[in-house]
Amino acid sequence: MNIISRSIDTFNIKEGEVTSLLAIPLLLIVLYEVFMRYAFNAPTIWGFEATTFLYGIHYMFGLAYTDVQDGHVRVDILTARLPPKVQHIIGIITLCVLFLPVMTCMTIWSFKYAWTSFSFGEVNSTSWAPPIWPLKIIMALTFLFLLLQGISNLLKNIEALSGKSGS
Repeated sequence: MNIISRSIDTFNIKEGEVTSLLAIPLLLIVLYEVFMRYAFNAPTIWGFEATTFLYGIHYMFGLAYTDVQDGHVRVDILTARLPPKVQHIIGIITLCVLFLPVMTCMTIWSFKYAWTSFSFGEVNSTSWAPPIWPLKIIMALTFLFLLLQGISNLLKNIEALSGKSGS
């Protein structure tokens, strides 16, 4: 179990580090748009939408990365005071009852949604009209990455509960 969990964690850390570089083209597009708008009074028809897409992709790729880094906000007023064994039991229960079913459904449905969009060659309904299906495929992949990270977290909790790890 440990090698599976470490592999998933390593993958999500690497994808988070690589996709964090999306901030660079995002910044460049914003600078270009501002320059064109205020220096030449010629705003682009694609600038705002492109930044929205890039930010959305950046955000979605950050979900699993934030989870592997234990960076998501949680209210653990009570559970933080409990013994580690009880914390791991609660973690296993919440992952199995809440997280995994929801993320499994989100992953399946988002892949169906992406496939439908791809099948029709869906484009956005703006004057720029970029293809929207690649973004939906990326969304589905990021849900899959988050689901895999939840499985990794479950494996880590099970391992910690069984006393085989140092957590």
